[in-house]
Amino acid sequence: MQNVVHQYYKRQFDDFTIIVQVNPVSLHGIELTIHKNGEIEKRKMEFDEDIYEDLKVDGFVESSSLEFNLYLKGLVK
Repeated sequence: MQNVVHQYYKRQFDDFTIIVQVNPVSLHGIELTIHKNGEIEKRKMEFDEDIYEDLKVDGFVESSSLEFNLYLKGLVK
């Protein structure tokens, strides 16, 4: 089993926030869309090698694993 330190990125919009988890080895991840009403959408993602440039161009900034995991586990609304 391989140990991986995931990377996290976040962008806030008026009505929702998106937090992305990226596995830097496999380029797979999870995208969470957190709506103002507390609803959370989760999508499994497959990225390409340009993901970091794409996130930067789209206005995403680095985020924390704690924030991502609190939303993923439903501990924050």
